[in-house]
Amino acid sequence: MTIQIKNGRVIDPANRIDAVQDVFIADGRIAAIGTAPAGFEARQQIDAGGLVVAPGLVDLSARLREPGYEYKATLESELDAAVAGGVTSLLCPPDTDPVLDEPGLVEMLVHRARLLNQSHVYPLGALTVGLKGRELTEMAELTEAGCVGFSQAEEAVQDSTVLLRAMQYAQTFGYTVWLRPQDPHLGRGGVAHSGPLASRMGLSGVPVISETIALHTIFELMRSTGARVHLCRISSAQGVDLVRAARAEGLLVSCDVGAHHLHLTDGDIGFFDPNARLAPPLRGQRDRDALRAGLADGTIDAICSDHTPLDDEEKLLPFGEASPGATGLELLLSLAVKWAQECAPGKDGLATAVARVSCDAARIAGIAAGTLSVGSVADLCIFDPQARWKVEPAALRSQGRHTPFLGYELPGQVRHTLVSGRVAFSR
Repeated sequence: MTIQIKNGRVIDPANRIDAVQDVFIADGRIAAIGTAPAGFEARQQIDAGGLVVAPGLVDLSARLREPGYEYKATLESELDAAVAGGVTSLLCPPDTDPVLDEPGLVEMLVHRARLLNQSHVYPLGALTVGLKGRELTEMAELTEAGCVGFSQAEEAVQDSTVLLRAMQYAQTFGYTVWLRPQDPHLGRGGVAHSGPLASRMGLSGVPVISETIALHTIFELMRSTGARVHLCRISSAQGVDLVRAARAEGLLVSCDVGAHHLHLTDGDIGFFDPNARLAPPLRGQRDRDALRAGLADGTIDAICSDHTPLDDEEKLLPFGEASPGATGLELLLSLAVKWAQECAPGKDGLATAVARVSCDAARIAGIAAGTLSVGSVADLCIFDPQARWKVEPAALRSQGRHTPFLGYELPGQVRHTLVSGRVAFSR
């Protein structure tokens, strides 16, 4: 199939391209940008006048709920949501049921996703058996099965000796360890950011030091082992400062931020809105502003959706009893564009936002994605940065329709998504 995408503003941060050019696709790959290759004849044309043509989005955290939680969501529903949101590659955490700690489970998930022929799915394997933090998994076998890294998802490793051994093993074979920095004891059972608001509302708190103490531990272990670590969902100003210092020191550390945390604070809990129950919790305005600034200066490498589809029985409960998490696949692009408009205005702002959800995320994951280089797989997101849409349950394709942005009008709407040179979604 040959496709010509005409008149669009091509933004490809990996190749420092930001200009109105045509894109030519043949045999599922980028054939050329700007001038058609010799003998090229387009069987399909897409007019992208007034639109942005960007690499397909790469989401570093999207729970697909299979295996084990199909009553919350299915691969079909969530991959449908992914292409509707312009996400062509996504990483799924290992906290499924059973946990992704066996090669057979990983192979089954990868095979199922491949059969659906939608977004590319890259599993993260469990760092420890059952995510229990006691026994290391067979990382080499999980890598052969398709895992691109190893994670504890939301489960902290309580025994630092186990984490040390995991990092030593990972460093030996060049694997990346994915960790959400959280102390296993401080803030355990907490549901909101520790502060005056939580106290007034009578909600148990999760202090910032739960994140910073864990960061200090992780960095000391990195100094000892030389391991590469990706930090998932940094949430505090102090955390951003510690990451900035660690990077300046030369530690092999990267980090991401959840899209929700770039725009909301603990004040958005409102009158105990369970849709605002997230993990890590929404923090104060100073923290949110530091996250925005850290993303702009490159301390924070990527934005992820932290997509966690939940059903009504888990969400429509009193705030403290509701399960943490929100849908995000279809909001990732819009929330990145919103950040660019508010925090990085100007021509380069949108290009920076695109980088944080494409090539920068792909670099962390170690996957061939997030670029429009000639010869690369033709995964593209074509969107209208000026269009605005209202977030309503009926507008979402994900089976999980709970988000703190319900009722918001957001900028940026996907018009077409191409996966491996095939139009997977059009609006």
